[in-house]
Amino acid sequence: MKKYIAIMLVCALTPLLVYSQSLSGLEKATVNVASSVGKTVVSISSVVKEKIGADFNFGSSFEDLDDPFEQFFGEFFGEFPEGDYERKGLGSGVIVNKKGYILTNEHVISGAVEVKVKLSDGREFDAEIKGADKISDLAVIKIDAKGLVPAKLGNSDNLQIGRWVVAVGNPFGFAIDNPEPTVTVGVVSALNRYLPALGKRDKGYNDLIQTDAAINPGNSGGPLVNLKGEVVGINTAIITTSGGYQGVGFAIPINKAKKVLDELSTGKKIVYGWVGVVIDNLNDDLRNYFGVKERVGVILLKVYKDSPAEAGGLKEGDLILSFNKEVVKTTRDLVRMVSSTDVGKRISLEILRGGKEMTVKVKIGKTPKEGQEIEEAEEIKENLDKVSFRGLTVDDITPLHERQFRIKSNLGAVITDVEDGSMADKSELQVGDVISKIENKKVKNKKDFKDAASKVKGDCLIKTNRGYSVLKDK
Repeated sequence: MKKYIAIMLVCALTPLLVYSQSLSGLEKATVNVASSVGKTVVSISSVVKEKIGADFNFGSSFEDLDDPFEQFFGEFFGEFPEGDYERKGLGSGVIVNKKGYILTNEHVISGAVEVKVKLSDGREFDAEIKGADKISDLAVIKIDAKGLVPAKLGNSDNLQIGRWVVAVGNPFGFAIDNPEPTVTVGVVSALNRYLPALGKRDKGYNDLIQTDAAINPGNSGGPLVNLKGEVVGINTAIITTSGGYQGVGFAIPINKAKKVLDELSTGKKIVYGWVGVVIDNLNDDLRNYFGVKERVGVILLKVYKDSPAEAGGLKEGDLILSFNKEVVKTTRDLVRMVSSTDVGKRISLEILRGGKEMTVKVKIGKTPKEGQEIEEAEEIKENLDKVSFRGLTVDDITPLHERQFRIKSNLGAVITDVEDGSMADKSELQVGDVISKIENKKVKNKKDFKDAASKVKGDCLIKTNRGYSVLKDK
């Protein structure tokens, strides 16, 4: 009987021993990562000089929603006075070689006239911006320092959901006066995430690593590493309702950074692939119409003249089903595939036209304008429906516009573009202005604006949220 009880106790304790050993192994790995990777992580501070208007906000692109300080200032003191000001930013970076090159986020150093780097040992250096790319949100800066320890760059393609990762950086460095970086532990909670342009972020992100390892303001540009101490991502953004960490953080895969690292280090512009089409996702009605049973494919809304797509024989109404034999499920899939393909490479597209599947060859071109941001197809589609008049372009007010321009009402037509040198520009109308009247006609949306503008002859009076302006005919 005693022997039986002993066996029972051993069986009961075995899972606990295994669990304890697992925790011990995780703890040792985390300690090793903190010790080795911590030496490769730096704190970055920047100074940006800018002209601030009454509609300026203090938020950073790292946060999503309204800044409590901004709300407090607006409610109790009114609009911020216009003038030239200095804005200080803070972020993190990771040393990538002994020569002093540091990888970080573009938004950490964007517009900076002064960049300083503090190492984990407390040494501080002035940094030179070697290259920056807004589309990938990556940048490389350089310092002249000895005894630097570079990080090991891993392979983000090997990541799996559920794998342990460690986020390293300098969150709230302005309040915590300590050069040693902070480490937080979590798992990869999702892969290939898309993060749209919301709140104070003026761009969307593709193919992000999602993690529950705590990431806070100041962590931007710091590394996300695996338990081997290899960098698998660059921390870049969070989703929050409070301005702080709430369980969801995002990092740029390191393999994506590797592709542009050499170009950024030498100051070269990053060139992205382009085919010259406007595309949209398929809804259930379109799938039924075209006889597409699986949830795959995108439809071509427009093929630009003299574009690679036109040269390859693509036509409006074609469905693109695959890109180099890789299935295309959504517009974001195709944008990612095209933009990550080398310019000049010839690729094959499987398309559906007139009920028949066929393959066409297209040679990848480069974006028409140097540095032009690759827009999401949904945004491009919206641009086709916008209304223009005397150099200004208006659109219906969307939740994105409300956050981007601090619009408090969804009535009116928001100005989304003002052509340089146009009559609208000369009338000092600005992007973000909301038009509520043309002459005596009320404007509730872009349709009202279009109808009223079509009847205008000569100079006209326009009312916006900033007051009245005279928009001249010529």
